[in-house]
Amino acid sequence: MPARTAHPLDRPGPGDAELPTGTPGLRCWVGQDRVAVLLLERPERRNAVTGAMWRALPGVLASLAERPDVRALVLTGAGGAFSAGADIAELAGVYADPAAADAYHALNVAAEEALAAFPRPTLAAVRGACVGGGCQLALACDLRLAAEDARLGITPAKLGVVYPAVPTLRLAALVGPARAKYLLFSGELLSADRAERFGLLDEVLPSAGLDARVREFAALLARRSAQTIGAVKAALSVAPADAAAALAPWERASRTAPDVREGLAAFLERREPRF
Repeated sequence: MPARTAHPLDRPGPGDAELPTGTPGLRCWVGQDRVAVLLLERPERRNAVTGAMWRALPGVLASLAERPDVRALVLTGAGGAFSAGADIAELAGVYADPAAADAYHALNVAAEEALAAFPRPTLAAVRGACVGGGCQLALACDLRLAAEDARLGITPAKLGVVYPAVPTLRLAALVGPARAKYLLFSGELLSADRAERFGLLDEVLPSAGLDARVREFAALLARRSAQTIGAVKAALSVAPADAAAALAPWERASRTAPDVREGLAAFLERREPRF
């Protein structure tokens, strides 16, 4: 079967509404399918993330979360890479001062946590390099779809950097302690197929079909019940012992909110639900 093609993810399509981010290297737009795209756009540096970009991400994500026309979010990189990670040219200056290093890593964590806490489903669309801080951002998304040419790794051991607890524990929760140690101890890059076996990726696709699949799947998630998705995200964002309490307000709301009535009616009428 020939690979599906679609309008490239790394540029707005006809009818997409571009939103200001106020930060070079960071672009955002919302499509008529209620899917927002957040683009890391520094292709000349393989989309390495600057301090300004880390700082801006929580505010951009908060603005998107407030928009009722955003029901899913895709994070991707311009050109042939997702992100080579933090901008190493900045790190030499950052690590010249311990306080500056502390502040820099606090920015990293705040950006990742804002992405992990985004109230709608998030997808990372990964091509080429997805390394270091770039991989941390991908792992903060709910799901990761990648092209066959993707290479993933987390490389602090090559630099002598100590990652904060938040991304370290997120990685271990996703792939398990042994594989987290393998990745963090070695700094090796994994092929897309091996990354999928590790649990870093959820789907691996031919490069020519990645954009179409991501658009199709993100649009599907945008049509599903935000109530159900929000409840799942709430339950899985806390320790197992706290999951029932996190779910309780969602369960109470579901008894009176219209989603269940609409879902059941659509099933009986053999039509797509309109959530």
